[in-house]
Amino acid sequence: MAGYVPQVKVLGMTDLYLHKHKVDSVFQLLGSQENDITCSIAWAFSRSPSLLKTFLSTVIRWKGNVDNVMIRLQEHETPGGITDIEVEMQGEFYLIVEAKRGWNLPTRTQLERYANRNSFKSSIATIKRLIALSECSPEYAARNLEVREVSGLRIDPLSYRDLVTFAKAAYRDGSHTEKHLLDELLTYLGGIMTMQQINSNKVYVVALAQGVPPGWDIPWIDIVKRKHRYFHPVGGGRGGWPGEPPNYVAFRYDGKLQSIHHVEGYEVFTNPHEKFPEIPEEKWPPHFLYRLGPAFAPSKEVRTGNIYRNGRVWCMLDTLFICDTISAARDLSQRRERGES
Repeated sequence: MAGYVPQVKVLGMTDLYLHKHKVDSVFQLLGSQENDITCSIAWAFSRSPSLLKTFLSTVIRWKGNVDNVMIRLQEHETPGGITDIEVEMQGEFYLIVEAKRGWNLPTRTQLERYANRNSFKSSIATIKRLIALSECSPEYAARNLEVREVSGLRIDPLSYRDLVTFAKAAYRDGSHTEKHLLDELLTYLGGIMTMQQINSNKVYVVALAQGVPPGWDIPWIDIVKRKHRYFHPVGGGRGGWPGEPPNYVAFRYDGKLQSIHHVEGYEVFTNPHEKFPEIPEEKWPPHFLYRLGPAFAPSKEVRTGNIYRNGRVWCMLDTLFICDTISAARDLSQRRERGES
């Protein structure tokens, strides 16, 4: 985008590490959980008038002065729950932003709760809007939001990529201080907006079915071994599947671990035939499609252990190399997460 020049490292600047990971943005000190993301975005709105103006002009076509805009974080109201971000100018607009991590969207119940907050209903603002902020693409959100309107209020989906676009546009008109802040925000968003947990050493271990599914002309094993792909439904509360792409995925069949792969990239699809001609054309719910890196595995045999036939588990990468079974690796990983080992 014209006007944006990314920040470059200043010679002599000392590198900062947090938990062995390099910190490239002050926002990374907060973290990358939902509340951390929410706080980072709200802080950027409050400190960059150019960013706030770009956000408001794009989302609600507001072109006025933003000096009197109030931004609130995690406002509690009974009934009505706790909102993530509220952006309000008295008498003009009142926006509630619900931020989600990964390919997750707010539920109808959650949106209805916000829409019926007493403060929101009694506001005399001309424009009232609920905004669902997530990693989801506009196409995905349009298909998968449970509701696009509640209590007469429109629900607007917004993605982290949209925020990147806003920040780059705001950079052109921002002050020197704003430009520095926007550089930091862009670095931060660039690290979270794919939502793949790049720094995670956890492996998602799945059971890979043998044989050819009915109507297909390709077995599951060939999708992994020959095409170097794997797919599953986008989760986030549905069927136990993850709502964010893992960094590593591993496959087990014949009673043992077969291979581990780094997830090199991913996309979301709903028609399998467009990705695999060997699968009939169908309309599926959204699925993650992973591009798999080269296979690797422990030199020793790692049996499945105590995991039910189609069970899917998470293991820390190194545990698959030091344990004799996948279930033991799972249990050791869980003990570590609880601080017991």
